[in-house]
Amino acid sequence: MSISIRFDGDDLRGRDGQTIAGVLLANGRRTWRDAQGAERGIFCGIGICQDCVLTVNGVEGVRACQRTACEGDVIERESRA
Repeated sequence: MSISIRFDGDDLRGRDGQTIAGVLLANGRRTWRDAQGAERGIFCGIGICQDCVLTVNGVEGVRACQRTACEGDVIERESRA
């Protein structure tokens, strides 16, 4: 079954059960956070490094590698110092 999420205003398709990072990567998104001028995306993939954090449905600091994407999620990139 497929799902649809919204990332920075763009509709992206994914598979039910994929992590947010999986959906973003499958849609060609390699980075989704800016940290002191350096683009970040997935690094460790197990929730330790925090490079993949983003805002999901208004909640900041969500790890994209740990959170399963859900139909209708609204996701935004984060900028952190």
